[in-house]
Amino acid sequence: MYDSTIMWNSFWRSRDRFSLDQLRYLTDQLTKVQVVNEVNKDFVIEALRSIAELMTYGDQHDPSYFEYFMEKQVMGEFVRILKLSKTVSVPLQLLQTVSILVQNLRNEHAIYYLFSNEHINYLITYSFDFQNEELLSYYISFLRAISGKLNKNTVSLLVKIRGDEVVSFPLYVEAIRFAFHEENMVRTAVRAVTLNVYHVGDDSVNRYISSVPHKDYFSNLISFFRKQSIDLNKLVSHTLINPGPDSTSTIIAAIDEIEDNLYYVSDIVSAGIPDVGRLITDSILTVLIFPLLLPSLRIAIDNDNDIQSGVVTSLYLLCCILRIIKIKDLANTIAAALFYPSEAFTKSFGGFHPEGVLMQNDCSNSNLSLRDVLLAYVTKGDDIQVLGSLSVLATLLKTKELDESMLDGLGILPQRKQHKKLLLQALVGESSGEEELFSSKSSLTRDSTGSDIDVYHDKIKDRYGISCQSSVVGNSPHVNRFQVIDALVNLFCRSNISAVTLWEGGWLLRRLLPYSESEFNSHHLELLKVSYNNCAAALVEEVKGIWTDFLISVLCDEWRKCKRAMESSSPPKEPNCVLLLPHPHYKFSLEDDTPKGSSFAVGERMQELVKVFVLLHQLQLFTLGRALPEQPPIDPTGDLPTNRRAQTSGLDASGPKAGTEISLVNAVPCRIAFKSGKEHHFCFRAISLGISGWLVLAEELPSQKSHGIVRVTAPLAGCDPRIDDKHSTWLHLRIRSSSLPFLDPAKSNDYGRIKTKSLVDGRWTLAFRDEQSCNSALAMIVEEINILSDEVHRRLKPLLNLETAIDLSSTDLCVTEDSSNRILPKSL
Repeated sequence: MYDSTIMWNSFWRSRDRFSLDQLRYLTDQLTKVQVVNEVNKDFVIEALRSIAELMTYGDQHDPSYFEYFMEKQVMGEFVRILKLSKTVSVPLQLLQTVSILVQNLRNEHAIYYLFSNEHINYLITYSFDFQNEELLSYYISFLRAISGKLNKNTVSLLVKIRGDEVVSFPLYVEAIRFAFHEENMVRTAVRAVTLNVYHVGDDSVNRYISSVPHKDYFSNLISFFRKQSIDLNKLVSHTLINPGPDSTSTIIAAIDEIEDNLYYVSDIVSAGIPDVGRLITDSILTVLIFPLLLPSLRIAIDNDNDIQSGVVTSLYLLCCILRIIKIKDLANTIAAALFYPSEAFTKSFGGFHPEGVLMQNDCSNSNLSLRDVLLAYVTKGDDIQVLGSLSVLATLLKTKELDESMLDGLGILPQRKQHKKLLLQALVGESSGEEELFSSKSSLTRDSTGSDIDVYHDKIKDRYGISCQSSVVGNSPHVNRFQVIDALVNLFCRSNISAVTLWEGGWLLRRLLPYSESEFNSHHLELLKVSYNNCAAALVEEVKGIWTDFLISVLCDEWRKCKRAMESSSPPKEPNCVLLLPHPHYKFSLEDDTPKGSSFAVGERMQELVKVFVLLHQLQLFTLGRALPEQPPIDPTGDLPTNRRAQTSGLDASGPKAGTEISLVNAVPCRIAFKSGKEHHFCFRAISLGISGWLVLAEELPSQKSHGIVRVTAPLAGCDPRIDDKHSTWLHLRIRSSSLPFLDPAKSNDYGRIKTKSLVDGRWTLAFRDEQSCNSALAMIVEEINILSDEVHRRLKPLLNLETAIDLSSTDLCVTEDSSNRILPKSL
């Protein structure tokens, strides 16, 4: 055996580290190694590492390095060393060395040489101990490095060909062995390898990967995705029953993985391999859509969490598949299946919960088409079912791969597309085209729409063995369209649906209809008006509420947001929102009782109400064919009405600030303790100015008794003044935040919900010298609150009066006041 001590001593002799002599020396020493064990493994590892460095250096500076590498057949030496190795560390280094060589060699001839003998394939197929996770990681990186150099020339060096057909491709076969490994990083690397193979564009390789048994990879991929979908549904179901602090983050992680998988499938499809697109389409339909997702679209008689979660998960996954995987045949087959009654799938498949029984109520029976089920969710489902159904309809509408006749049959073909198609029909002389084009109820004809859908129904029957007569296809597209509009109008009349969901419905309605009321019947218009009036009445109540001083600024802000959302080319929310919003326990309702003592919950409710009101108001303008103004029709500030206290205070429009001087005319002396045992003497004033108001505690100036220095301020609105039941000289005041918590990202979670547990209202108890002074302070507060509320109401009148608002819709009148200068109460 070669003396390892001599070897190490020679290794560290003075020699240029990046010289050709060093490469010769290392190669020579490796050829002398007859066994690799614990004694000499460190030298072998260092030699392998150094050769990688030297070859990378030579590739950039001196071609003689690689010439020597080829002459001495160093790759063969690597293979020989691997066969001799009895330790794990040497294979690790060898895989890393070859990976570095493949990644860093830029000379094309060098890559051809590495790939042109069987040494690379030998390393690919070598029986490594993959129980060692580190070794597996190096191996997968090695495969990925090789795949990164694939092109139509190099791929031929890694396959075996018989005649014109590829009969062996170790790189691909060995990579997909680990496609469903439990470690995500391994799966990601394998996907990179496969995509590099698919995008080479070699016809013989494409035939190989789409032939038996290799084509099973694609069905296995969808089966793996099915398992992930089932796991996601279990997670959603568990969250419905036992929501926890980590529920949202856990669902987000699952969503990310699901969508990553779908984008991987999309990348496969984009490679354009003819048979692979069909294989993926068939697998998605037979493994996922028909047996799992469509049968889960059920209407339950009660709030069965299993069925509820199955509905939510199915709606989300349908959106993802349609949005991400761009296959025309797949999209149209899914859409065509929505015309089937649910029993066509439930009688053969069970969905997410096969043991469940299809529950029926007044809007559900086994003959309902799945399209009808989606509309039933819109009109009678809970908040998340509505949002999920709207997301599916919006996704279908946005899916470019769908035939327009399919959209028209579903009742969701945008009218501008209808007009375009009818115009083309008229131009080519089709008799019905011109008549339909100028009809307010224009739509594609039943014959053209139904025949196109029938083609896909025949495919579903012949290829997948599912057949059932659909009554929906027999309807004219106009009837189907009317059903969708009717469902949306009824949605806007529901008081238990969140603003987020209603905005989604508003976006869909705007896509379907032109800027006119031509497709609304009188009943629709009446329903919308009644819903608007109810909401407007609720908004008037907010004028007297805790956050009246913020009502106009929130309204103007939400108006702009709603306008942008309605005019956007994409729906307001991503489909994953159906899994992330609170469900089903949180339901927004204008009739909900607000928990007493929590101004923060009231503020959130006020924002919800404003969002709904803004949507309904914009829909009113929309039905009349009016363009939406940039701002709501709200009266500007103008000349403020005379307010005696505001005038005598000496304040400007910015209001009182700590440390500024203020008049104490009409101020009432009082005492307050911000800390136990530490009482302060102040003069109290309540002041309103425009749509703002403050409670002010000022310290009297010794030199000028009629003036004082502002020490503490708090919002006037929402102070809820109350004289103590037992002490007639004590006045209790609620001190809410000077800003809306949901407008502050630090006080809200990722989905806009207030972290109410961390926010608590403050309290002041003012002690006055006698009962008369206490009553005087109470009267002053009530009077100033009324002045503030009246001013807010005055400015809102043009908006609340629908006829006036319509007349003013072309003028931007909204002027908001900056409330950033309002000061939170501070302890002294």
